[in-house]
Amino acid sequence: QVHVVESGGGLVQPGGSLRLACAASGTIFTINRMGWYRQDPGKERELVATITSGHSINYADSVKGRFTISRDNAKNMVYLQMNSLKPEDSAVYYCNVLGYSSTSSKSVFDSWGQGTQVTVSS
Repeated sequence: QVHVVESGGGLVQPGGSLRLACAASGTIFTINRMGWYRQDPGKERELVATITSGHSINYADSVKGRFTISRDNAKNMVYLQMNSLKPEDSAVYYCNVLGYSSTSSKSVFDSWGQGTQVTVSS
């Protein structure tokens, strides 16, 4: 079982910055991809950014140039540096971790954290 925990959310003024962190723990052999998604009440969960073990990165168009995703493979952690925040960035941010618990192809896991609230408001 893999446990995912996010931290770093909060209230920030427009134009401000926040840094989210996500830690994965448990029975982990390898992590292929880590990522951040967000969801507003009444809306579908949407991709924010993902990063693979080889550091291939994908961003949503709405955050390009403002958000930066990074990961620490040794610590099984992923970060999201959010700059120039806008009110429309307000949402619950979820961390997702995709990998394997062993060398078996059947040991794949796709785990989510409980989410952390980000509110951008003056």
